[in-house]
Amino acid sequence: MSGGSRETWERWRADPEAFWAEAAGDLPWHRRWDRVLDADRAPFVRWFPGGELNTCHAALDAHVEAGRGDQLALVHDSPVTDTRSALRFAELRDATARFAGALRDLGVGVGDRVLIYMPMVPEAVIAMLACARIGAIHSVVFGGFAARELATRIEDARPVVVLAASCGIEPGRVVPYAPLLEEALAQAKWRPRHCVMLQRPACEAPLVAGRDLDWRDAAARSRPVEPVPVASDHPLYVLYTSGTTGTPKGVVRDTGGHAVALKWSLRHVYGMQPGEVFWAASDIGWVVGHSYIVYAPLLLGCTTILYEGKPVGTPDAGAFWRVIAEHGVKTLFTAPTAFRAIKREDPEATHLARHDLSGFGALFLAGERADPDTVEWAESRLGVPVIDHWWQTETGWPIAANCLGLGALPVKRGSPTRPVPGYDVRVLREDGSEADVGETGSLVVRLPLPPGCLPTLWNDDEGFVRSYLSRFPGFYETADAGHVDEDGYLWIMSRTDDIINVAGHRLSTGGMEEVLASHPDVAECAVIGAADALKGQVPVGLVVLKAGVERDAAELVGELVARVRDRIGPVASFKRAAVVTQLPKTRSGKILRGTMRRIADGAPWTLPATVDDPHSLEVVGDALRGLGYPAEEARA
Repeated sequence: MSGGSRETWERWRADPEAFWAEAAGDLPWHRRWDRVLDADRAPFVRWFPGGELNTCHAALDAHVEAGRGDQLALVHDSPVTDTRSALRFAELRDATARFAGALRDLGVGVGDRVLIYMPMVPEAVIAMLACARIGAIHSVVFGGFAARELATRIEDARPVVVLAASCGIEPGRVVPYAPLLEEALAQAKWRPRHCVMLQRPACEAPLVAGRDLDWRDAAARSRPVEPVPVASDHPLYVLYTSGTTGTPKGVVRDTGGHAVALKWSLRHVYGMQPGEVFWAASDIGWVVGHSYIVYAPLLLGCTTILYEGKPVGTPDAGAFWRVIAEHGVKTLFTAPTAFRAIKREDPEATHLARHDLSGFGALFLAGERADPDTVEWAESRLGVPVIDHWWQTETGWPIAANCLGLGALPVKRGSPTRPVPGYDVRVLREDGSEADVGETGSLVVRLPLPPGCLPTLWNDDEGFVRSYLSRFPGFYETADAGHVDEDGYLWIMSRTDDIINVAGHRLSTGGMEEVLASHPDVAECAVIGAADALKGQVPVGLVVLKAGVERDAAELVGELVARVRDRIGPVASFKRAAVVTQLPKTRSGKILRGTMRRIADGAPWTLPATVDDPHSLEVVGDALRGLGYPAEEARA
């Protein structure tokens, strides 16, 4: 480790409570905590019990009171509407305080839930902060989510108010939200008292008399309200993530621990300082949007970018470079998929020459495994550190990273480096014993989890234990598989259900994907384990070619098979692959490997609510059928 990383890690290991107490001292508490950690009801723990804080006050008012009200807080960049706007800290505080007053006028109080169903517009950020300001619990649902999925979240969270926009805008199309919301409300048994609708010019929505209010009218009539201090363990938000049973799990985020972890992480993991510009190219519907578009940058006093566009197509593969140059972005955080898309469309990065990126300092990648080829391409084109890091919706901030703010470590492409202070990560075998160096196993975190991680699931303590804590007592199960090398670097290879068993050999599909991605003609790929009557499972590859590449499919597949055989060995039994035009992904860019595996096996599957383009599943289904899947044995 570098000196800073080693010293910080050792301070945390020596006295975790003192470490987090020091970090907590960097926030404007309304009442100091009585204890740092209350583990009397373990595994249900509380961070900073007795403390009182208001996240909105810490993110906005405190900066204004410190004399920094004129600094830019939020920049909205929307290539899909060809608009730009910005709010300074004082302006964002005032708009938030006024809309918090509108919520108060509707009877929303401490502990009430408010569901937010909005696209990437400033009002969505204001809605989240306004809820925090009055102690309400927000639950953001990705704008445009299917009605059935929206209904399940309404039913579980039981919001007293729904905040929505009339539509979202995608490249080349407008997505009306109001019909989806109406269908969801018809399906759900729970009835919110009011819906507040932000009308967008591209598609205005009819308002239901007695239930609906116009956003701008409600805000104009209201009076600003002051922040309401809440207990440290008071829920700030509930964010739903997909469950293995198909029922979404409501991840709870507390107020105190969340603020402590996020402010600390933006400074020490991402290397940011107050006044600098941070851009998380994600969506507020995902945890990245909650943590690193809204809360962490504002808590630290940074300018945050809210981007309503795509990495390619709005208008071209130089979109990210424009945003970085135009707004002076120091650090960008996005998914590897975004850079694979840019690389596919513009492999020589010709668009870079049109933009001045001299102030750009670092690129962080997360959300799925960053293959070494993509990391190398980004490094060579950008000339800045490219940092792969690993975390989850449940943790809310990085588990492992090359901590830029602590002194970066040597890079090993394909590894998110080492655990971040706060996380004691282990690799366990099926029987719970610790794996050897280099041996693939289940990645777990020793309890207690650090501040900022989920304390439980919404109204489901039993589900929290069952989902995360039951398989390996004393540990949080990440459901990711990987290993640790001789230098203590973590290697996250796949989800545990993507470890396939080929004739008794446990193999990582992520390792095979790394080999396929290294082929010069391959833009992106996926490997799934398909059922096989003889070997149990066999790997099947699906690859997308780089833009402009035309290859004989059979010849290319032969080259890919030879590569896997050469680099992993015959034991992989990699013999089948297909070229496809696209891979099915979520809106956040994660490839839907589980759904593809069920298609290959002939198992029942449903269209995931998170899929970005349903047609992509038809493309993959046709390719799998062309390879002979599902096989008769699998269907039987």
